[in-house]
Amino acid sequence: MSRIKTCVSLYSLQDEYLNHRMDLEQCMQFVKETGAEGVEILPDQMIKNTPDASQEELDKWHRYLKETGLKPVIADIFLNTNLYKNRTLTHRECVDLLVKELELANRMGLHLVRLVSMVPYWVLEPLLPYCEKYDVAVALEVHAGMAFDEPRTVEFIHEMKRLNSKYIGLVIDTGIFCRRFPRVVRNYEMSIGCSAALFDYIEAQFTEDGGDYHKTFVKTGGKFPPEVDAQLTDHDRLMAPIQDGYENYPFSALDEYMPYIKHFHFKLFEMTEEGPEYSMDYKGLLQYLHDHDYDGYVSTEYEGNRFTLAGHPMQEKKQIAMQQAYIQACLKEIQG
Repeated sequence: MSRIKTCVSLYSLQDEYLNHRMDLEQCMQFVKETGAEGVEILPDQMIKNTPDASQEELDKWHRYLKETGLKPVIADIFLNTNLYKNRTLTHRECVDLLVKELELANRMGLHLVRLVSMVPYWVLEPLLPYCEKYDVAVALEVHAGMAFDEPRTVEFIHEMKRLNSKYIGLVIDTGIFCRRFPRVVRNYEMSIGCSAALFDYIEAQFTEDGGDYHKTFVKTGGKFPPEVDAQLTDHDRLMAPIQDGYENYPFSALDEYMPYIKHFHFKLFEMTEEGPEYSMDYKGLLQYLHDHDYDGYVSTEYEGNRFTLAGHPMQEKKQIAMQQAYIQACLKEIQG
């Protein structure tokens, strides 16, 4: 039986936090007010001196958890292999950095960390003893533009299956389930110089049988049909390669991975006044997860903030609240 729970990633409030309109305590109080059950945090962003945080810093975190009643669900961590100008980190240095993150997660009361997309598969086996020691699982984010056709994602999944441990899994980002190209992205990119011709072409690649611009981009090597190419500007050609991070997989693409999925990022670009998100079918995905007995969290991850038009107010809190209200209503209908 499914038990789908709601969560908010504090990544969603990054502009409020960065510009000092909200501190960590206020962010967590806001998450509580949305009705979410859990909270997802980026320690690099909101816990000072990560991963060597002081006990005083962690005491504040635990106090906020107690005050809000939120469940600490997952930490989003990164592996910066480019700390030095003249070389990348060795395998040993990479593993040592991740071990410190596992220890911090344990101190924060977390039992799951997200590894950013394309973390190399070879960290898994040496990490396993530390995952067991600290009781913290690691899960690779499967992100649009770097999903199931990305060789490094494929390598990670192969190693995950080989090791077959409860401490290794996946985080699925729902940007792989875009049924149409996000409207806010188009509007923003056109406001800074892209043409309508580019986005008319990109939008036309999204089809009911699973077509999307990512697949077209890979197939064509980023080249355009002559009639489209003739309409494009130099700015269009500069920006086109970064428009492939929105994919259109069927939900059934998850069938073989359900036993390994630890968490979901419910990507959010634009909640509409009509209710659903403009690009994605959250209700359909929630029904799929319910039918497949998913027992875990679905976490708001708002990225529409980066596409806020100049002179327009930031919509982080409004969009998060709208998504949580919609998801919670869907779950009430689906799960009873």
